[in-house]
Amino acid sequence: MLNADQLLAKLYALRKDYADDPEDETYQALHHAFLFISYNMGAFKEYVNKEAEKQEKK
Repeated sequence: MLNADQLLAKLYALRKDYADDPEDETYQALHHAFLFISYNMGAFKEYVNKEAEKQEKK
């Protein structure tokens, strides 16, 4: 499983793929998700770590 920083980097790359049309709904969704997650990185890291632990227990 990817860590929180890697997931955010993937989201950033996806967002850049759609950046040529800022009115596109996909771009807007990716953009706002990226911003929200990056501003709340501590909580996102905690969430990702907990999910990784769940996967390891399976």
